Order: sequence, then C-alpha cells, then structure tokens
Amino acid sequence: MTTDVTTEKNLARTWADVPEIAARHRRAIPEGLWIQCPSCAASLFRRATENNLWVCPECDHHFRLSAAQRVRQLVDPGSFEEIDEAITPADPLTFTDLKPYQQRLEAARRATGRRDAIISGVGFVKGRRAVLAVMDFTFLGGSMGSVVGEKITRAVELAEAKNLPLIIVSASGGARMMESGYSLMQMAKTAAALARFDDAGGLYISVLTDPTTGGVTASFAMLGDVILAEKNALIGFAGPRVIAQTIRQALPAGFQRAEFLRDTGFVDRVVHRRDLRSEIGSIIDYAGR
Repeated sequence: MTTDVTTEKNLARTWADVPEIAARHRRAIPEGLWIQCPSCAASLFRRATENNLWVCPECDHHFRLSAAQRVRQLVDPGSFEEIDEAITPADPLTFTDLKPYQQRLEAARRATGRRDAIISGVGFVKGRRAVLAVMDFTFLGGSMGSVVGEKITRAVELAEAKNLPLIIVSASGGARMMESGYSLMQMAKTAAALARFDDAGGLYISVLTDPTTGGVTASFAMLGDVILAEKNALIGFAGPRVIAQTIRQALPAGFQRAEFLRDTGFVDRVVHRRDLRSEIGSIIDYAGR
C-alpha cells in the first residue's frame, strides 16, 4: 500500500501555519468577542464576563457599568418603569471650551442613547418596590448638571410621596464644569430634598460605585441612611494625586478606595456585585419598608 506523502504533509499542517488561511480565520472572529481586564490583563470572553455581572473571574475586578446595565442587574426583570426621561439639559451659559457644550451633549447622546447622565424610575428589588436613580458614567463622565440634580430631587420627592425606599447609585466624576454655578447649585438642591425625606422618615440607600467623586461625593452620595460601596471603588472629593501634591505627603495604601473608607467609617459596607440585590432587599426588610 502506497502512502501519499503530499497528503500527509498537508494534513499535518494546521491553519496557523498557512498565512492566507490564518487571515481568513481571523476575519471570521467577530470583533469585541474578547476583552482585556484592566486590572490583571487577563483575556476574557465577553459573553462569559457579562454573565458574571461584568466582574473579572480571574481577579474579581468590577468593570464599570452603564446606567442601563446597572438597572438590569438590580431590579426584578420587567419591573422597572422609567420616569422623567424627557428632561433635557440646556446650555444657559453658551459654554465653549475646545468645542461647544451642545456639541458635547449631542455626541454623548449618540454614544449612549441617553439624554443625560442618569436614569430614574420605580421598580422592584427582590420583590421590594423602590424608587431608583442610577447615574451613568458613560455620559460625560457621569457629571452632575442641572438635569441630574433635577431628576435626583424628583426621585426623592416621589419616594416621599409614595412612602417608598429610595436607592441612588452614584458613578460620577463630579460637577459638570460646562454648567458652572448651575451645576454647583444641585449639591444644595439634592441635599435639601434628602433632608425633607429624612424628616418624613424615608429610607435612603446610597450605593457608591467606581468612581464616585467631586460634588456628587460632597452632596447626596454620602447622605444615605445606609451607604454601600462596590469592591475597590474610587470614592472621594479631589483625586488622590491632587491631594498628594497639595499636602506633599505619601498617601496610605488603598487611599480613597471603598475598603479604606469602610475601615475609616465613611462607608457602612463593601458589597460584591453579585450580593448587591440581596443586600438592598435585606436592608429594606430590616427597615420595615
């Protein structure tokens, strides 16, 4: 029996040994199928990471989420009813830096499909009805402008009127500089609304995610009856580099991270993302709401 040497050699060659076959194979793989963890640099299958609530299975890094992703993770399926979705930011200062503010807003809307950096509404969390306001870092860094302040305030007032617990999930770089004083006014506005809510006996659960900084930290984010934080979230007012340069001292290890704030008494509990829904449900039950 004779052997076809050419055939054997061809069978022994893998697709990776043949450039033209390898190129066709690479083109067949959809883009974005794999992602890299920014913490441990592991290559992760996107779908598997999404099914793991966007937490790295290798190092437990919590990826940042959009507001829509966060709502889907927190509320019971099909139970969320959005409110105030038509509110749109204005440009009272006709602000321009490298480009006009209106152009930045339009680009952010196209990229996210949102009108501004927050989603608010009513839904059920583990069967408990609550008012939610969830910030979106993908929209201009989750910056707090007039719309964010207005929707937070309306969510607080709705929770008071309906006697429902209030959950605010923060993810923000701080006040929106393009609105200047109008943005800073939202700090007092939201804090005053929460003070009235507290006087009425309302329950406010604040959830701090990566990052929660600037004017958001200095107002409603740190006013919760219970303050929860996701693992390793950056939480603070000014950034750690700014602080280190200002005081000209080395900062403690883990400074401004969720675990550091828990240990120093600014955060009640650091909660893994997979446990967040159950934790919120338990707090609502414990408060008798």
